[in-house]
Order: sequence, then C-alpha cells, then structure tokens
Amino acid sequence: MRLLTIFEGVRELIAEHEPDAVAIEESYVGADARIALSVGQARGAVLVAAAAAGVECAEHAPARVKQTVCGYGRAEKGQVQRMVKVILGLESEPRSSHEADAFAVAICHALGSPLQGVVR
Repeated sequence: MRLLTIFEGVRELIAEHEPDAVAIEESYVGADARIALSVGQARGAVLVAAAAAGVECAEHAPARVKQTVCGYGRAEKGQVQRMVKVILGLESEPRSSHEADAFAVAICHALGSPLQGVVR
C-alpha cells in the first residue's frame, strides 16, 4: 500500500504539473540494508510513475548535486539549504534538508550540461 500511495501521488503530480522531466538523486547505500531496500522500492515507484506518463527520468549523484549547487561535492546539509535559498531567491531557507535536497536535485538537473542529454 505504501508503494501504491507513492506511485499514485507521483502520477497525480505529473498529471497536474506536466513536467518535462523527473529528476531524482541516486541512492546512497549506508550501513542499514533495510533502509536501502525501502528507499530503493520508493524510488522504483517514482520511476515507474514517470515512465508510465512518458516523462524522462534522470538520476544525479549526491556529490554532483552538491558540486553544482555549492561548488563542493562534500558540502554539508546546511550549506545546501543556504545555497538553495540564494539560487532560488527564497525569503528563507527550505524548512528541512529533504526539501532542500529536492530543490538541489532540480537545480542540478536544470543546470546540467546539454551534452548530458546526448549521452542519455
């Protein structure tokens, strides 16, 4: 039910906003295999929803996202939040690191090299 909820939610967002692409961050596999499996399943639901809608899906490595947004691939979460605020001209920093990460992935995708499209 959890994966169906994610799938349907993403499908509704795609239908409502009609994006040109869906960008997600590549998984980081930590020490807890159960968390990695759960995150992988959720990512799969997102990828299937995008594919079912015919929307391009791109993945970006966490270090590349941080490099693009902060100029340093090992930036800390607080740095990402501050740079997202500056780049997007927000009145305040994103409330959570997850929100900042989502914005950062979108920024990375939008600023990606045109050659990345050719490589895909």
